[in-house]
Amino acid sequence: MVKCKVVRIPAFICLALFPVWPATPAKMPQFCNGKITKQTAEQPDEFETSIGQTLLDLEMNSELKTQLRELSITGAKQIDVGDKKCIAIFVPVPLLRSFQRVQPRLVRELEKKFSGKHVVVIAQRRILPKPTRKMKNPPKQKRPRSRTLTCVHDAILEDLVFPAEIVGKRIRVRLDGSRLIKVHLDKAQQTNIEHKVDTFAAVYKKLTGKEVIFEFRET
Repeated sequence: MVKCKVVRIPAFICLALFPVWPATPAKMPQFCNGKITKQTAEQPDEFETSIGQTLLDLEMNSELKTQLRELSITGAKQIDVGDKKCIAIFVPVPLLRSFQRVQPRLVRELEKKFSGKHVVVIAQRRILPKPTRKMKNPPKQKRPRSRTLTCVHDAILEDLVFPAEIVGKRIRVRLDGSRLIKVHLDKAQQTNIEHKVDTFAAVYKKLTGKEVIFEFRET
């Protein structure tokens, strides 16, 4: 019978040979210069980073410093509008009202920085699917109305035209079955946003797949 001798190895040698690595941290929101908040492990792309840096520069050097200090965005993308591009900036829903308080001035500054491209600000909303009997894991709570497709699309429309108000809406059904939404806007804001209605329509089409045109009506 062969006898085995047990050799004790000091703890510091064990750690040197077999280091204990920390556990992988749970996915947390990612930040870029404190101005971009991602709810997943996804990293901001180059364009989003440039928007975040511009917001940080405005916070440091403009009259908007106080207002921008607590604000952040969730993302940004460029959208084709004919032969031009516009910038859609997405923000957390709880911060939307804070953004809208400074939106006219903020949009002007951003459009200067990005060569006159139109800028729109939209809340990042989530659509929950309609519960069905075939769902494997049906939700325990009733789906909030604000998370339905219709409500989210309506909210996007309101965000796009801000500070104008929507005073009416009609849906025209064409012979081929396609739909065209006619949105009536408050005429009081016509001089401020009339030159952007094509941009609003292009962004709405990109985000929802729905066609829309805008008209101005007296309230």
